[in-house]
Amino acid sequence: MAFFLNKTSIASHFRAHSQKTEDSLSLSRRGFHVEPGAREKALLAEDPSLKPFKSYKKSVKRLKRIGDVLTIVVVAGCCYEIYVKAVMREEARKKNESEGSS
Repeated sequence: MAFFLNKTSIASHFRAHSQKTEDSLSLSRRGFHVEPGAREKALLAEDPSLKPFKSYKKSVKRLKRIGDVLTIVVVAGCCYEIYVKAVMREEARKKNESEGSS
């Protein structure tokens, strides 16, 4: 019984230790917020000459949705083909067994 209690306390110790290291890593990765300078703001500002080349959100979402639908259709078609081949192979096997036993 003492061994069992030791085992759970060791596991809880490792869990607590891993949570502490995750917290410290996330803090060090985040860093401090620094307000962008004038040059950064100028670079991030919208450029009217590039507006015709930008993709618009609606068209990107629509294209993404079409791609998702096509992916689903292709995967479904592949699954159907695999199913049909398996059924045909099973029927051929049964047919060969029945001819062989006759």
